[in-house]
Amino acid sequence: MRRIGLIALLGLVAWALWRGWLPWPDWLPEPPWRAPLPRIELPTGPLTGTVERIVIDKSDRMMIAIQDGRPARVYTVALGFAPQGDKLRQGDGRTPEGLFRVDRRNDRSKFHLSLGLDYPRPEDRRRAAAQGLDPGGDIFIHGQPNGRVEEGHAIRGDWTDGCIAVSDAEIRELFAATPIGTEVEIRP
Repeated sequence: MRRIGLIALLGLVAWALWRGWLPWPDWLPEPPWRAPLPRIELPTGPLTGTVERIVIDKSDRMMIAIQDGRPARVYTVALGFAPQGDKLRQGDGRTPEGLFRVDRRNDRSKFHLSLGLDYPRPEDRRRAAAQGLDPGGDIFIHGQPNGRVEEGHAIRGDWTDGCIAVSDAEIRELFAATPIGTEVEIRP
């Protein structure tokens, strides 16, 4: 019985580390999802003008805002709590993959600010219906949960239900420059 309790405790600690609820120990190697992002020379100063396209690379946990055909900003993102693969159904914790558009803007979101994506698309609905599943919905690029995270901080690890999360300062910048209709590409 003690062995089961010890295994359960170790599993709980591993889960909390993976979710970013506990600080990562210095004596453990960094996991791949926490690797540093590649260096890209970007314009400095505030983001001005309109973002024409957003590219999200799930494997690198990186979101790039494109202006005038060039990267204008790179953000580190958190994804759904089970990010591997394309979203298949409601509650699977995956972030969808493919081409989407921003179809709504919510300045009263429970996650600071949010940009809604047009998921599920017709092909997502057909695929889910063929398997007798609900494809889910309400996929957003958003900030941190209101009232749960201090300004300047962000929840570590992948913690959303399938959305893309950035810091509150980053979503403020992106929200101000991203109109409805902006293309969003989410890559594996």
